Amino acid sequence: MLGFTRYISRTGPAKATFVGGLRKQRERRTGFNPHSQLVKALKADIAFRTGGSYLGGVVDLVKDRWKPLYESLRAGARTYLTSLGDPEQITLIQTRDALASVGPLAVKINPHFGLRFADGHREAVRIHFDEEPPNPELLTAMLHLMARHMEQILPDAEPVLVDLRRGVTHRLSPAARPGDVESWLAGEAAAFTAMWSTTAA
Repeated sequence: MLGFTRYISRTGPAKATFVGGLRKQRERRTGFNPHSQLVKALKADIAFRTGGSYLGGVVDLVKDRWKPLYESLRAGARTYLTSLGDPEQITLIQTRDALASVGPLAVKINPHFGLRFADGHREAVRIHFDEEPPNPELLTAMLHLMARHMEQILPDAEPVLVDLRRGVTHRLSPAARPGDVESWLAGEAAAFTAMWSTTAA
């Protein structure tokens, strides 16, 4: 899902360049996730209601090369944690991955965690770590795909995308028409598949 939605957020020649880079990365079997310890710390602070103490210590746990990244993300992660409100009113819950068919493309949908609030409201949370804020295309694609498969991911939950650097939570726009989004995504998936095949030639 991350690769496809990042592709969608690009325009013009940048799309082909991105697909070529993604294919090379796949062939080299690279793609280490540098954010995993941060996600664990955030989840621990939610689960144990510790108000950010795990986030406070996580920078010291990672290798030196990742410390600047973690420091740049930590303040926003704390802002997000605070925005959730009373820690006693929130429970961390498990989500499941789903596999979506988007035109000719199979897209794995993998939220980072789920939340249940005291009033019964649920959220399936996907985190955005990039330096640039998520643009409208990326937001629409990611939240729509999560919403489309919510029965598998976390029944009766609302999909949210958290821009972690800024501590901002994004939700699906009520103005988005699912049919129009589906058509747009199918077209983007067809173009992605064509570019992938071209870079393989």
